[in-house]
Amino acid sequence: MIVTVGDVAAGGHCVARVDGEVYFVRHALPGETVRIEVTDRKKRFAFADAVEVMEASPDRVEPPCAFAGPGKCGGCDFQHAAPEAQRRLKAKVLFDQLTRIGGIDPALLEGVEVEELPWEEGALGWRTRMQYAVDASGRPGLRKHKSHDLVHIDRCAIATERIRESDLLEKDWDGMGAVGVVDADEDRLAVYTQLRRTARPHHKSGPKLVHQKVEGQEYEHVFEIGFDGFWQVHPAAAPTFIACALEFLEPREGESAWDLYAGAGLFASGLAAAVGETGRVVAVENSPASRTAANLAEWKNAGAIEGDVAAIAPDLGSVDLVVLDPPRSGAGPEVVLALGEARPRAICYVACDAGALARDASDLAIEGYELKRLRAFDAFPMTQHFETVALFEPVD
Repeated sequence: MIVTVGDVAAGGHCVARVDGEVYFVRHALPGETVRIEVTDRKKRFAFADAVEVMEASPDRVEPPCAFAGPGKCGGCDFQHAAPEAQRRLKAKVLFDQLTRIGGIDPALLEGVEVEELPWEEGALGWRTRMQYAVDASGRPGLRKHKSHDLVHIDRCAIATERIRESDLLEKDWDGMGAVGVVDADEDRLAVYTQLRRTARPHHKSGPKLVHQKVEGQEYEHVFEIGFDGFWQVHPAAAPTFIACALEFLEPREGESAWDLYAGAGLFASGLAAAVGETGRVVAVENSPASRTAANLAEWKNAGAIEGDVAAIAPDLGSVDLVVLDPPRSGAGPEVVLALGEARPRAICYVACDAGALARDASDLAIEGYELKRLRAFDAFPMTQHFETVALFEPVD
C-alpha cells in the first residue's frame, strides 16, 4: 500500500490515514509518500513500516548504522532523519502531549525546542550503558521492534567508543538471557549478565562500583554507584539537568527540599549545597544499588530514605522545594497528591516520557500547580526519547 504520511506521533511513528483507517508508520517522515507493510493490526488502527520511499522529505538522510531500518534493530527510531529534524519531531510530540493530555495552554509552549546536548560525536557514540539480549546459541544482539527476534550486530553506533571497541559481542554467552556493559570509570568497563532480561544482574568483570563525575560552574562531585545502579546514559545529561533544576528552583539559604526518585542523589547533592547548613534535604530512592546515602555523606544537612516514593512522601510533612525524576511511567496520582499536601513553593519535574509528564501535569493542576518554565533536551539522539525539565509553581 502506498500512503502519504502526516504528522509525527508519540512512539517513533508518523500517522497516515487511508479511507478512514489509521496507520502508525515507522521509518517515515512527515510529508513523505511511502510504500508500507502492516506489522500489527489492532481493532481501530494498525502499525506499519515504510519499506520504500517514493517521495522523500528534505530531512531524510542515509542511516549511519547498517542495522537501522525496517525489519532490523529496533533500538533507534529516527536514524533516517537529520539530527536537527529529530529534535523538531520530538518538540512536536512534547507540544502535542502537554496540550492534549496535560491541558497546558498552547501559548505557554510556543517556540518549545528540544535542545542538543554537547558531545564530541554529535548524535552518535553517547550511550554509556548497553544491554544485549542473548539467543539460545549464546550469541548476543539487539531485538527487532516489539519482537523477541534478535538482530546480531558487530557494533552499535550510539554506544560509546570503548563499548564499540570491546569484544563483548564476539563472546559466547551460552546460558544467559542478557549481557550488559557500563562505561563509567576511566580505565575499565563493568560487565554483568542476567538469566533473563528482568532478572537480577550478576557482576561478571570490571568494577563492581562505578564512578560518575559531575562538574559545573558552582558544582562538582563524584558519585559512586553499583554497576547496576541508575544513571543518565548520555555523558552530558547529568550536569545539564542539575544546572537546569537549580536555575529553575532558585534555592534559598535555609530552605527544605525533597529529591524524589533520587537515584544516586544528583539533585539532592546540588540542593544541599545551595540551601546551606541551615537548610535540609531528604532524598527518597528504592534501589540500594544507587548508594544514595553514601553519596550524600559529605553534606550534613542531607539524608536518604530507602523505599517507595508513593509510600514515603505522604509522611514527610511540608517542604519548600521538590525535585522528582520518576521512571517512564511517571509519578502518578498518589505522589502528586502528596506534593499538593506538602505545598512546596516550587516543583521541578524531570521527565523521560512526555505522556507521563502530561498526565502528572494534569493532576498537578488539580492540586493548584501550574507550569511556569520548560526546557527539553535530546538526551537520546537517534531514538524517539528525550528528557524534559519542567517547573511548576502554585497558582496565586
